Amino acid sequence: MKIHPKLSILLCNLFLLCACSNRMTLDKLKDQISSTLAGQPGDFSVAFKDLSTGETILINEQTYFHAASTMKTPVMIEVYKQAAAGVFSLNDSFVLKNEFRSIVDSSAFSLKPEDDSEKELYRHLGEKRTLYNLVYEMIIMSSNLATNMVIELVNARNVMQTMRQLGANKIQVLRGVEDSKAYAKGFNNVTTSHDLLVIFEKMARGEIVDSASCDAMIKILLEQQFNEIIPARLPKDVKVAHKTGNISHVQHDSGIVFLPNGKKYVLVLLSKNLPDEDKAKKAMAEVSEMIYKYVSDPDK
Repeated sequence: MKIHPKLSILLCNLFLLCACSNRMTLDKLKDQISSTLAGQPGDFSVAFKDLSTGETILINEQTYFHAASTMKTPVMIEVYKQAAAGVFSLNDSFVLKNEFRSIVDSSAFSLKPEDDSEKELYRHLGEKRTLYNLVYEMIIMSSNLATNMVIELVNARNVMQTMRQLGANKIQVLRGVEDSKAYAKGFNNVTTSHDLLVIFEKMARGEIVDSASCDAMIKILLEQQFNEIIPARLPKDVKVAHKTGNISHVQHDSGIVFLPNGKKYVLVLLSKNLPDEDKAKKAMAEVSEMIYKYVSDPDK
C-alpha cells in the first residue's frame, strides 16, 4: 500500500507531537513530585539541582526543619576547614569520653548507647581514636558520641560562621546531641533544604576549603550506611554521597548523586510531622527515583 507523501508528513508530525507531549519536562517532574508527596500526611521539602545543566526544583525550600543528623555535614565541613588552617590534624588522637556540657548552664550530661545508632565506641571509653575516625563514625553511622566530641573540639559557633560564609544563611548548629536542657528551652539545630543544597553543591564543585578536602569529605559520605531514601530505588552503579537525619516524626536525606556517565546532581529531601515514617521514606525514595530517571533520560 502506497502512502501519499502529504499523509506521510502528517503522520510523522503527529508522531513527533505525541513524543514531545509525553516527554518529561522539568515542570512536569515538579508536578509529579508535588503530587506524590501531597499523597502523604506530613510536611515535605525538596531541593534538586542538576550540576551539569543548572536545572533546579525547589519545593518549600525555605521552610525550617529540625536538622536532626543532617547537621553533622556542616560539622564535618568545619573540621576540614580547621584542619586545613593547621588548628589540628585529622590524625590527632582524642580520648573517648561520655561527658559533655549543656549550652544552657554548662551542667554535665551523658549519652545513652541504646539511643545511639553507633554503639561500639561506648565500649572503648578511655581509649584513643583519631579525629578522622570520629568524623567517619559521625557521618557513616551517625554516631552521637563522636558528634558531641567533634562539636566540642571545633565549637558550634565556628560551624555557624562557616555556614554563613558559604551562603547557607538559615542553618543553625547550636549544640551537640541529647542536650535535654537546651531542647527544653527550644535551642535546636535547624536547617532548610535550600541551605543543604548550597553546601552540597559547593562540595561537589570542590569549593569548600579546597578540592582535596571536598574529595575527602565526599569519600566519607559515599560510605553512608543508612540508605532507605535517596539511594533506595536507584541502580547499583549510581553512587550517592549523603547524610541522613531522623528523630521522631522526622526523616531527612541530603547529598550528591553521581551517575556512571559523569553527570551529578544534588538532592535534599526533608520531612516532618510524619504519622507514618516508613510510608514517608518510601514516598521520598520514589521521588529520588523520579529525579534520577529525569536526569538520566538520554532523550531529554
